[in-house]
Amino acid sequence: MEGRERSGRSIKSNGTLFAIIEALKETNGAGVTELADRLGLAKSTVHKHLVSLERNRYVVNEDGYYRLGLEFFNTGVHVRNQYEVYHAAKDRIDRLAAETDEAAWLIVHENGLGMFVYGVPQNESFSFDSTIGKWVYLHANSAGKAILADLPREEVEEIIDRHGLPAQTENTITDRQVLFDELEAARERGYAMNFQEDLRGLHAIATPIISDGRPVAAVTIAGAANRLTEDRIEDELYGALLEAVDDIELRLVYG
Repeated sequence: MEGRERSGRSIKSNGTLFAIIEALKETNGAGVTELADRLGLAKSTVHKHLVSLERNRYVVNEDGYYRLGLEFFNTGVHVRNQYEVYHAAKDRIDRLAAETDEAAWLIVHENGLGMFVYGVPQNESFSFDSTIGKWVYLHANSAGKAILADLPREEVEEIIDRHGLPAQTENTITDRQVLFDELEAARERGYAMNFQEDLRGLHAIATPIISDGRPVAAVTIAGAANRLTEDRIEDELYGALLEAVDDIELRLVYG
């Protein structure tokens, strides 16, 4: 019984710790009182966790104002370097962006979401720094749909059950059957499309990177809707995208 109680306290404490980290991320830094009020916690509890985070270099204390520390960056770089697909894709994505004069990105899926792991924001006004490390819903993103199209249906069903189909714009697919029809079409075409489904004014196409029979990531070309027309996608961009993904898959196999 005592062991169970300790385990419960530990889980609750871990939840509090993660809540504090997320709050510091959202606020770009805060004091103990602000965090306690925001999270509905005792100031002593918040302070205890902040001291522990500071001791391990995950937060920086600047005269009572706490912000996230560079240890998170160190951890993130370490995690990204563990992905073989990142090393296999990085140089080829640079080349793809230069060839097409459009943004090219590598998105990896994990726990039913996608993350921008690497990219070149060529010819785009959005910030590279604010995109790398960003999570996206798979159903509203061309790379995400490319990945879903190559997963077993039951696995896609589980992802939908877990994350839902939230709308990002008025064009986002929010109906389960419509999504499955779209995934079937993507398999037949060989690429998935995103026409202003996660960002207004943005079109994108993507193809999955397959390793050992499973989609481990996807490469996407994205750009302004007036540039990435359906004709240009079919006539120019799809061929360049497929060639890049083929090169990445070969590198994954042969190193």
